[in-house]
Amino acid sequence: MESECPIDAELRREISALLEPPPPAQVEHYLNQLIQTRQCHAITVKHNGHLGKGVYAVSDLEGDELVLKDQMLVGHQHSSNKIECLVCSFCFRFVGSVEQQIGRRLYLQELGVSSDCCPQSDEEEEEELGQCGSSSSAYKDKVPLPKGLAEALMNGELKLPYSDKFSMPQAVSCPGGCGETYYCSKLCAESDWNSSHCLLCTGERSEALSRESLVKFIQHANETNDIFLLAAKAVASTILNYRKLKLTCSEGDNKPNVSGSPYLSLLVEAWKPISVGHKRRWWDCVALPIDVESSDEAAFRMQIRELAFTSLQLLKAAIYDEECKPIFSLEIYGHIIGMFELNNLDLVVASPVEDYFLYIDDLPDPEKKEAEEITRPFLDALGDDYSVCCQELYESFLYT
Repeated sequence: MESECPIDAELRREISALLEPPPPAQVEHYLNQLIQTRQCHAITVKHNGHLGKGVYAVSDLEGDELVLKDQMLVGHQHSSNKIECLVCSFCFRFVGSVEQQIGRRLYLQELGVSSDCCPQSDEEEEEELGQCGSSSSAYKDKVPLPKGLAEALMNGELKLPYSDKFSMPQAVSCPGGCGETYYCSKLCAESDWNSSHCLLCTGERSEALSRESLVKFIQHANETNDIFLLAAKAVASTILNYRKLKLTCSEGDNKPNVSGSPYLSLLVEAWKPISVGHKRRWWDCVALPIDVESSDEAAFRMQIRELAFTSLQLLKAAIYDEECKPIFSLEIYGHIIGMFELNNLDLVVASPVEDYFLYIDDLPDPEKKEAEEITRPFLDALGDDYSVCCQELYESFLYT
């Protein structure tokens, strides 16, 4: 029997208003306004009937000319990839130093942490090693470093030759004190905090309703599907947009109309970046895995729905806002995840660690030989995974 979300039955009209697709002309106007804010005047957005919306050139473009520098709607570094790459949680630029990137990976590797595994006790390690997707295979060709060397490299006590040619911005800690997110600048830290992270931070200065529930939500997402973390950012950003709009209206002469859910018109406006995206319920549009028989499709989709329901209940306990009640309906949550399922893009950011080792390999002798006497142990310890890049799931304003 499927779980029921009371909000879906209680606020049908409000939910329908949020899920009603905007008219094509309104979508065009909204997206073209975004293009203007990016100061890109050579392109426009048009809605072309059944083909949907597209980006068109309005003037001749030169080769290698930057057409558009789009802004992410929401983005999230894949949870497993956070162990391998330390990047800005807002713009996903690599941060720290070559030494810190290499040392951190090797230090976590020494602790038994991999992209597919959690730290294990000595008693569990031998028993569960075979169950971890990468532990036995990824580590077998790696040559361990002497004890303490990886930690010294991570902490800046050791310096690698020529690493200054691959400078990165120093990591800026989360303003909420969670110790889980880092940034390339205070600007990115403040931007992420104001757009969604203030509600999704597990630190002491978090504005979440319940940090304990938030931790449970994040753990559930990491154990099941990290697309829920992306959906949480969309929900959090809508709440914060709503609060900003409400504050602006309360300071002005025009008070918003109260209808059904408090300030529904403001919630619709706050929801606009999501509203223009093509979406369906996640459990209706997710592709059937190849190992699931067609006769089991209904049961599979019901299981996906129940997974989303569990995630929603955890998120609701963590950041619920009564005035934004409609977006905590399963119908809305399912459509948000479905939008990501249908439209999301995987972004890859090349690793400066790979560039560093390639640079060392291209050095002329005797510089190469001298450098490799220092760098070779670290390269051997990383193994074939030395070139792992930053991998993230994201949704942009124009590609929804």
